[in-house]
Amino acid sequence: MGNDLRKKRPAVPRTPMLERRPEERVKDFGEVPLGYSPEEVKLEAVRCLGCKNKPCKSGCPVGIDCAGFVKRVSEGDFTGAIKLVKEKNILPAVTGRVCPQTEQCEGSCILGKKGDPLGIGFIERFVADWEREHGEVLPDKAPATSRSVGVVGSGPSGLTVAADMILLGHEVTIYEALHEAGGVLIYGIPEFRLPKDIVAAQINSLRRLGVVIKVNQVIGSTLTIDELLTIHDVVFIGVGAGAPAFMGISGENLIGVFSANEYLTRSNLMRAYRFPEWDTPMNPGKRVAVIGGGNVAMDAARTALRLGAEEVSIIYRRSREEMPARAEEIRHAGEEGIVMRLLKAPRQILADSSGHVAGIELLDMVLADADASGRRRPIPKEGTEHILEADTVIVAIGGHPNPTIARTTPGLDVDSRGYLVVDRQTMATSKARVYAGGDIAGWGANVIKAMGDGRIAAGAMQELLTR
Repeated sequence: MGNDLRKKRPAVPRTPMLERRPEERVKDFGEVPLGYSPEEVKLEAVRCLGCKNKPCKSGCPVGIDCAGFVKRVSEGDFTGAIKLVKEKNILPAVTGRVCPQTEQCEGSCILGKKGDPLGIGFIERFVADWEREHGEVLPDKAPATSRSVGVVGSGPSGLTVAADMILLGHEVTIYEALHEAGGVLIYGIPEFRLPKDIVAAQINSLRRLGVVIKVNQVIGSTLTIDELLTIHDVVFIGVGAGAPAFMGISGENLIGVFSANEYLTRSNLMRAYRFPEWDTPMNPGKRVAVIGGGNVAMDAARTALRLGAEEVSIIYRRSREEMPARAEEIRHAGEEGIVMRLLKAPRQILADSSGHVAGIELLDMVLADADASGRRRPIPKEGTEHILEADTVIVAIGGHPNPTIARTTPGLDVDSRGYLVVDRQTMATSKARVYAGGDIAGWGANVIKAMGDGRIAAGAMQELLTR
């Protein structure tokens, strides 16, 4: 049936996913895309050409058999589809929502050469949500071994390592510094993009597989890496790079200046978005300026709008084409009325008489040839200084690694920026039996790339444990 439908519909456009209207969704933190129905997901799945070389699989950092699970969806075998996905990805409800599919699996899709690529992310989200509603499908575990794995951090890379190693029969313990597991999935990504109950359900699947999760464990303080190595045979470090980065301009110490990390943590992890039900008051400001062009900048801007800001601007020193944020997030932000002030860079943050933010002095930029990032290099255009009124500034230009682990672990090498030095083929650090991945290893990783690091590390750890 599926093959017949493919032959009849060689050039059908992508099946759209319904979304909540902008004027409605900006009033709350409910999810924006509404998901596919069973009929819609099968209609999209039959668009797959079933390529023999499976370029979509090659484009996936964790190696999901995209064509394989899509074929099962086209046949109505949703249970078979989710089983196949979870052979490689224990977090499909997460990645189906926040993966940059347009750069990875969908970016490799042959259909995209002459039209719309297959909606692989939409289909993955459907089968993950279907599983949550119709009964959990847990992968099979290998027989128990006598080996033990310690995982530091419960973000995407750490959860992937934990899943792979528990399925191989090893004992796994995750050590999380915060009071709730999930890492950036919990404190960084807002509810309207990734609902908290979905993250909790995915993490609880790991618990049911046997993973032990210990919260409020600040490794480097509560326990050191060397102490973990006396408890576990191998240790994986996936703590991210959550220390905020600032611009180094005048006025960054004013009242009303936030790092995006602090702003989003207050809203997401501390549930300020549910005030007064949760006792985390937060003044969102009325005129908010967000510095940066990535997903975190979009998340901060859209959060400020939902918390009550009257005007939100995103200030980015390059053009729209160079923005690293997902195209869907940029589109959603624009639909919601967020102003994109492109080719502009902050020169200083201005204060009122009481030491609060009053505005930002901006300078226009022009783009020259590409720099090391592959994007065109922004150059200031002198004489174009102008003031943007603002009472809140959110700096979303990336982060730095927290130095606690490196400082308390002899033999653990870091580079000049403080990131852990790893072998990219194995994710092994300079310290025996210690591996690392994700942002702490200097990738500037997104969720799925961090998971890819975890997959590589788990393979290398397994080789070490079975010698």
